[in-house]
Amino acid sequence: MNKKIVLLFVILLILIFVIGFFSIKYVKEKKIREEQSEYIPEQEISEEQLRETIVSLYFPDKETNMLRPEARLVNVKELMKSPYNILVELLIQGPKNDKLKGIVPENTKLLNSLLEGECLILDFSSEFLNYNKNDEKEKENLVNMIVNTVTELNEVNKVKFLINGETNEEFKDEYVRK
Repeated sequence: MNKKIVLLFVILLILIFVIGFFSIKYVKEKKIREEQSEYIPEQEISEEQLRETIVSLYFPDKETNMLRPEARLVNVKELMKSPYNILVELLIQGPKNDKLKGIVPENTKLLNSLLEGECLILDFSSEFLNYNKNDEKEKENLVNMIVNTVTELNEVNKVKFLINGETNEEFKDEYVRK
């Protein structure tokens, strides 16, 4: 009698393991089939959407004054023609997010941009010097928002600023990402 109970118990255990094994295998295979099935978008992607890419622009936060990225969609063809000009022009225009602030001085113009090796040289109009000098973090944020944005591009590792084509004492260094 005792041997029959043990034998029944062993058979029951084997049966539970076999059923469990095949159940887990079935669930895994079903999940793989679902993942491999073709994704059908809800709407077709337009030609315009195909020509856009996302870039990160950096602006100071209004509350913390710390730089934060803001994602923007940009036309790929325009970005390929003059990536540095496009990115800096977007910074000059300012953020779209209400929690961020634009700090490039009013009427500042990017006169020229030139990549020499891994250093991007940005030539600004003299209005660039009109940043708020009473706020000691303003210059640092102004430099870092530009440097952090353009160094998102692989070929740029340093940035040098010129004012009206000449080195200016306030921005004489080459700046790297912080």
